[in-house]
Amino acid sequence: MSLLENAYEDFTILNKSIVDDGYGGVVTVWTDGAVIQGAMVFDNSAQMKTALAAGYSAAYTLTVKKDIELDFHTVLRRESDGVVFRLKSNSDDKKTPKGAGLNMRQYSAEEWKLPE
Repeated sequence: MSLLENAYEDFTILNKSIVDDGYGGVVTVWTDGAVIQGAMVFDNSAQMKTALAAGYSAAYTLTVKKDIELDFHTVLRRESDGVVFRLKSNSDDKKTPKGAGLNMRQYSAEEWKLPE
């Protein structure tokens, strides 16, 4: 197990469904999906502080194994503290090449609140 994998913790992917509310309308329901392993880190650099002040919202980086391909705006919950994140990048934006010894893929993410 690598040092990177030692930093991994559980994240649950949240699936969005729009269902009939029984009164002629619809409601959005979030249900637990697959559990993946990853490491979420906050970028506290001076450059990120400037970007956040200018309106950029993706201040986190999620690192997972290369074979975990997630879609833009995938929503996940960190199981250790229940914080919810939404991905702000695509699965092919940052990944190690096939021949690399390091097995990782990275996503930009933001802290997010589930709509009520």
